[in-house]
Amino acid sequence: MTVIGKSVLKELVRRYKAIYPSSDSLFDGDGYVLTVREDRTLNYLEHRNMISKEVVFTPPGFVAHLTAKSKFGRMGLSFLNAAKVHSGFVGRLALELVNLSNERAPITVNRGDPLIHIEFIRREGEPDPYSGGYMFQYMSDDEVNAYLKILSKHFNSLFLPKYLKNARSKRVV
Repeated sequence: MTVIGKSVLKELVRRYKAIYPSSDSLFDGDGYVLTVREDRTLNYLEHRNMISKEVVFTPPGFVAHLTAKSKFGRMGLSFLNAAKVHSGFVGRLALELVNLSNERAPITVNRGDPLIHIEFIRREGEPDPYSGGYMFQYMSDDEVNAYLKILSKHFNSLFLPKYLKNARSKRVV
């Protein structure tokens, strides 16, 4: 298991749109910092989902792990969901958050705020791409079409057309 560095991640972004859109300023030595799609305020003990602004594609041969930005953790914002993005997943990430602030004060995260680190890790063994119900979640038709082209060009033998067609039609919008 190896965390890939910035140069390899930039190549994944260039070749496969592993993160889209991306900004050079959000790459760090070990990964990328994802931002949020919309403003969201969480009151004390409130649980809400925040959606990443970026689409994430974890190419077969990789998995991704998520860690919170310490800025929000220090404020009392806690991440509830598993910190893994499956190999072969394409979509915006739904980040499950809860406000556990000791001060019981609301916490606001604004559109475009850097919220979570994503690190890509090489996996070993035969590819076994994601086949769950959240493929293409929160993506537009144009975005799905762009990724379908990438999947068919580079990973055609790994993704069944029937699954992709079904995932597209039943995706969470």
